[in-house]
Amino acid sequence: MPFLIFQSLGAPELLIILAIVVVLFGATRIGDIGKGIGRGIREFRRETREGQEEAKEKEEEKEAAKAEAGEEKRG
Repeated sequence: MPFLIFQSLGAPELLIILAIVVVLFGATRIGDIGKGIGRGIREFRRETREGQEEAKEKEEEKEAAKAEAGEEKRG
């Protein structure tokens, strides 16, 4: 139900909202806000990627340890 409001927004409404945002924040401030959001997204993606790589490395270490333990039992 909360998304029903977005169905009634057309081009004129979006232009009015954009004009209000520009008046409130100013054009240069909007650019700074955009840069900050972009940096945040890049940081989030980088941290997510690093976390996935660390998890993969830990999983590989566990598999290697299991393989070594299996070989010690045989030998």
